Formats: sequence, structure tokens, C-alpha cells
Amino acid sequence: MAGIKDVAAAAGLSVATVSRVLNGHPSVSESARARVMAAVDGLGYRPNALARSLRTDQTRTLGLVISDVLNPYFTELARSVEEEARALGYSVVIGNADERPELQDHHVRTLLDRRIDGLLVSPADGSSPLMRQTAEGPTPMVFVDRWMPGLDVPVVRADGTGAIRDLVAHLHGLGHRRLAIIAGPAATTTGHERVEAFREALHAHGIPLPAELVVQGDFQADSGRRVTEGFLALPEPPDVVFAADNLMALGALDAIRARGLAVPDDIGLAAFDDIPWFVHTGPPITAIAQPTAALGRAAVHALTDLIEGRPPQSVTLPSRLVVRRSCGEPATTAPDPRDARSKL
Repeated sequence: MAGIKDVAAAAGLSVATVSRVLNGHPSVSESARARVMAAVDGLGYRPNALARSLRTDQTRTLGLVISDVLNPYFTELARSVEEEARALGYSVVIGNADERPELQDHHVRTLLDRRIDGLLVSPADGSSPLMRQTAEGPTPMVFVDRWMPGLDVPVVRADGTGAIRDLVAHLHGLGHRRLAIIAGPAATTTGHERVEAFREALHAHGIPLPAELVVQGDFQADSGRRVTEGFLALPEPPDVVFAADNLMALGALDAIRARGLAVPDDIGLAAFDDIPWFVHTGPPITAIAQPTAALGRAAVHALTDLIEGRPPQSVTLPSRLVVRRSCGEPATTAPDPRDARSKL
């Protein structure tokens, strides 16, 4: 007896697309719908009625797999997802991948076994076979913050390219020319995107980025500490260290202070992913802020659109530079009026 994979092969489409056609999803093109129905007729395929009834028997539960629950950015993202889902009548079950692909896959399997209505994932890397299988399966899925290129999955993310460009222009204006970056893991889209945006922004200002000033971390504080220790041991340390996430920035700050050095008098520090603590450090840290709460809300709406049969949409929101005083800015630098944390 023919199965859904046979239909997909005959139609030359993904299993996910075939599933959407058979379930009457409005986002499928007429040409794809015609190919699927021709394959169904040719193979004599009949959907399993029990399986279809199970899929339509909603649990009103969403799954969320985040990269690191200890990272304040993901904590805020999870809170926003939970609040928006609750407002729409859904509950959320959260899994913490702890930046480990194998733990990510464990949570995905567990959530799928619980018959969730849809899944939100911030992938820990870009090569998980399970994630690719899930993308082709019947459970609606949306990537949030990070994504896996080449998959037919909506993505809700922030674009940091413009804000990184603004940061480099800001540092250039302050007279800094030797800039280093603690990059995120190359296997993640955000890790790759941020280091490339930094490299391109430096190139636009005629600033070189030698290999010794680009070192990969793992989005954890320990790696930020380790990489910064290496920068400080160079014959010519950098003027400013840019950490590609907030936890690596905190690790960098620890390493600088452990050397008896001061920010920004001895070395500047900037971070991607603003967090409430940055306004309270001495001095307050210049950072790139993502619209975290808005990302969480948009991700929930993208996923519920998929679940409820509306056309899904990917969403990209801009990040912004928040100038404080950790890179040698004048002491009179005014707080950004859009930065709610500056009012604490």
C-alpha cells in the first residue's frame, strides 16, 4: 500500500508539502496541489483516517526548545512566547538544549511524542538530521532566533547586520582601529552572521581584521573569559573586544578585571544581546539590543497561523545599538530614550 512518502516522491515534492495539501492548507500553490492529487490518484493512496483525526484533535499545547535557559536573552524570549501563547489559549512546554545538539534532539523527540500542536525551535546547530526530518513531517514548526538554511520552515529572527555596522562606525568615530571579536559557533546561523557582519563593517572603514583578533567561542561565559585572556596576552592587545553574545561579554569582563585592567581605560568592551545587568556594570556596557519580546510574540503568531491553516510568514525585525560608556564614550553620553532599562 502506498504511503505519504511514495506520494511525495511521485509528485517531486516534500512530505511536508504533501501533508499540507492533504490537510487543506491554504499556503500551497495550485500547481503543487495538482501534482499531489495526480500522484494520489495514480498510486491509489488513501490517508489513514485515524492518523488524520489525531492530528485534528488539538492539545492546545506548543513546544519550545531554546538554546540556553541560563542566557537572559532566551529567558526573556521564553517568557514572551509563554505569555503570548497563553493569551491565544495555548500552553507551552519548554526544553533547554544547553547549546548541545544531542540534548536539543532529545527535547524535540519528547515534545513530538506528547502530540504538541506545533513546535518552536532555536537550533543549537545546522546539521541535525532529526530537525530536517521534523521539518518534513506533519507537525507545524517555526524557527526562532536561529534557523537551518534550506528548509521549508518559517523563520522569526532579528537582523543584527545594521546594528553591527552602527557599532563599528561608532567605534571608528571614537578613534579605535584595532578591534577584536569573540565569535559565536560557526555551526549556528547567528554565530556565522555576526562575525561576517563585523568583518564587512570593518572592511567598509578600511580596518583590517587579522586572524588573531577573530576567535570562536560557544555563547557561554567560560569561552568569553578564555578568548579574552588570549586577546590580552597578545603583543598588541585590541582596543575593543566585541562579544557576539551577552554571556561571552560577561566572561570577557571577568578576564579583563582579573588582569587588574579597567573598562574602558585599558580596553573597551561591547556586546551583542543587551541585558538588564549591562546598565548596572561599571561602566554601563555598550550593546546591541534585539527586540526579544516582539520576537517571541511574532514566533507564536507564525506558529499558530500554521496550526490553524493560515498562510505562514517569516518575520525579520531590526536590532539597534544602545550606546553607553564601555568603549570610551564621553561621560556625558545620554541614555538612549528608547532603552527602558536606562530608567532603572
